[in-house]
Amino acid sequence: MRAWTGPEVPTIELSGVDVPPLRIHDTRASALVESAPEHVARLYVCGITPYDATHLGHASTYLTFDLLQRQWLARGLDVSYTQNVTDVDDPLLERATATGVDWQELAERETELFRTDMSALRVLAPQHYVGAVESIDLVTALVERLGDAVYRVDDDLYFDVHADAAFGSVSGLDDDTMRRVFGERGGDPDRSGKRHPLDCLVWQAPREGEPSWESPLGPGRPGWHVECAAIALEHLGTDFDVQGGGSDLAFPHHEMSASEARVATGEEFARAFVHAGMVGFEGEKMSKSKGNLVLVSRLRESGTDPMAIRLALLAHHYRSDWEWFDADLTSAEERLARWRTAVERPTSAPADDVVRDVLAALSDDLDAPRALAAVDAWAAADGSDTDASARVRAALDLLLGVLL
Repeated sequence: MRAWTGPEVPTIELSGVDVPPLRIHDTRASALVESAPEHVARLYVCGITPYDATHLGHASTYLTFDLLQRQWLARGLDVSYTQNVTDVDDPLLERATATGVDWQELAERETELFRTDMSALRVLAPQHYVGAVESIDLVTALVERLGDAVYRVDDDLYFDVHADAAFGSVSGLDDDTMRRVFGERGGDPDRSGKRHPLDCLVWQAPREGEPSWESPLGPGRPGWHVECAAIALEHLGTDFDVQGGGSDLAFPHHEMSASEARVATGEEFARAFVHAGMVGFEGEKMSKSKGNLVLVSRLRESGTDPMAIRLALLAHHYRSDWEWFDADLTSAEERLARWRTAVERPTSAPADDVVRDVLAALSDDLDAPRALAAVDAWAAADGSDTDASARVRAALDLLLGVLL
């Protein structure tokens, strides 16, 4: 599957600027941890299930990991980035049936819209953008590697999560909470015949009117958690640097993917699990099921500058849960105008201090609001430096992804 067209990222000279260690919040450790890959940073971010358009919650999550990549790039690292597309799953099939649209047509249409939104927002593209459908062989091979940890319930195959002694370590939830959340987020804790209520589906036998594929496991289609485990292991290997996604993925999705990978390989899945907060609207989480989406594509169609959308999202710390208001966009448009005016001035305040402050903020758990405030201060200051504007422009492109 092809990814979108990502932006060219400039390089800037940092020899005169102290570059602090990069620290990010690891959900498993419940603490900030240093991210210092050697040579190549490896990142996996869970992608969309393409049954509706990109909303601001999606965009906020993918901007989080765009910022992370830019921090690695600023430190001279290469980045190997993989993202999946769950282009066959219950929500997609249900939406296709409800709307009378072929499921494959729906998946491709919404995936293309997502690509367009990501490109407009200048989000760096993954080197490997991989659909579930094209990964059937990877999934079945991983299921086979799980051995006795996989068992049959009727014609479906399940993974015994307690085959992994470290199960529960990613989210840190207790058993009762895991059972409740599992049921709320697409799991089936009450299905009879399972060894344990938290065991998760890895291969679903054919259902009438639904797609299926022939495989060594019998006909069927992949479970969600094992899809990501298989794709990540194929393209990044074990012990990669960051597994990322929204905070609603910590359990069950990231918990179960990590357990499947550990049982199959005997090694750790990811070094850090990084999660972005939820974006709400009028007091509720923004989601397709609630019908309260603010769509990136509609904002763009209304004439909104994608850089203003980007700034509106960056004004909130990535780990915070927050609500979208129209005032967010108004403030971002005003900020963008101030910054563009500032970089067009013939002279300005020196660049070193603002580049240092932006780097320091983003090195401290991707603190974008603090970075924006540093640029605000520079834009409001007077100075006689004739070269600073060009350097600040390049630094904001590299570090924040904002094109002025």
